[in-house]
Amino acid sequence: MTTTETDDKLVGDLKTVVKDAQELMDATASQSGAEVSQVRRRLAAALDSAKATCQRLEEKTIATAKATDRVIRDHPYESIGVAFGVGILVGVLIARK
Repeated sequence: MTTTETDDKLVGDLKTVVKDAQELMDATASQSGAEVSQVRRRLAAALDSAKATCQRLEEKTIATAKATDRVIRDHPYESIGVAFGVGILVGVLIARK
């Protein structure tokens, strides 16, 4: 799994957690009490932090993808050579087992 795929999966998982947390906040909106209010405040803070982290990860993933695309477009033959070499290396390693 590449870094971009890992970041994409992490962003997707983080979005799911944020959505679930928001639904939990909405479901407990009608409940009162000091303990519930405290938990809701902590959850709201964690939710804001998760949203910010998700945004940073998305920006990082996009920047990485653009940088990779730029390098491949600037050096197409070298990119093909590297991909070919890695493919040969992986094939040799798999064949040894």
